[in-house]
Amino acid sequence: MISTLTGVDILPYLPALAGLRIAVFRDYPYLYDGAMGYEKTYLQTYATAPDAAIIIARAGGRVVGAATCLPLRAETANIQHPFRQAGMDISKIFYFGESVLEAPYRGQGIGVAFFAARESQARATGHSITAFCAVQRPADHPNCPQHYQPLDEFWIHRGYTRQESLTCQMSWRDIGAAAESPKTLMFWTRVLP
Repeated sequence: MISTLTGVDILPYLPALAGLRIAVFRDYPYLYDGAMGYEKTYLQTYATAPDAAIIIARAGGRVVGAATCLPLRAETANIQHPFRQAGMDISKIFYFGESVLEAPYRGQGIGVAFFAARESQARATGHSITAFCAVQRPADHPNCPQHYQPLDEFWIHRGYTRQESLTCQMSWRDIGAAAESPKTLMFWTRVLP
């Protein structure tokens, strides 16, 4: 079951969403070594930012997936910066944070539903452009699984275009690393019909 949550309706789900982010983002390409305290604080932004939403997928009463979205103007400066630098009006852009889904539920249309729900939230709040970013790892990264399949084709099929000139930096600690390190993330955008 897919549900769109906004405002205080998000709050009871923060622990489950934080745990889900930590679990899913441990996998390649993110290799994220997350912490529950940081996750809960980060996710609270979606409960307080106007027009933000979290779309959740439940199975058997348990949260198995989530996708986040909010107006770009409510995001951090490092996410806004590439768009501002390119001369784009950020008031028109709706930013998709993460889309995380437990492996057994992938390939069943939930990812498509996440995009559709976030695009619906963008339209309902008067935004005409949607954007998200994805981490860039070298093709020969030592932790890349042998049969890793990037999501580029899925995103292209949803109408998104990779924006080579729009990148940002985020830092996190990779699994097994002693400290955080900066990562480059590339943006993908779509003008909504």
